[in-house]
Amino acid sequence: MQSYTIGQAARLLGVSPDTARRWADAGKVATHRDESGRRLIDGRDLAAFSIEVAQSGTGDEDVSYTSARNAFPGIVTAVKLGDVAAQVEIQAGPHRLVSLLTREAVEELGLEVGMQATARVKSTSVHIDRA
Repeated sequence: MQSYTIGQAARLLGVSPDTARRWADAGKVATHRDESGRRLIDGRDLAAFSIEVAQSGTGDEDVSYTSARNAFPGIVTAVKLGDVAAQVEIQAGPHRLVSLLTREAVEELGLEVGMQATARVKSTSVHIDRA
């Protein structure tokens, strides 16, 4: 299972490293130390926590007022395999992206819960909202 440093986890959660460190210190997400003493978060734990953060709106509130970019780096939170098709969910900061693709593509990419991935979005119709 892949593990993430506090800095990597912060980037995937869309928060500052200080915020991620405070969450770890408060026991909101479990950490362990590697051989060199760095704190790490297991991928499955980070995937579950990223869903909690997104649902609770606990992320940083200094969101920019701009159109979203088309690349969303995040963490895989669910993989559902069918006989031919598959569904993959990625939590990218406060954004939950769901992609339907072939089972073969999921297997070739080796996608599994807890790993880092980037969702790329291409659309002929893009809606822009400003809060």
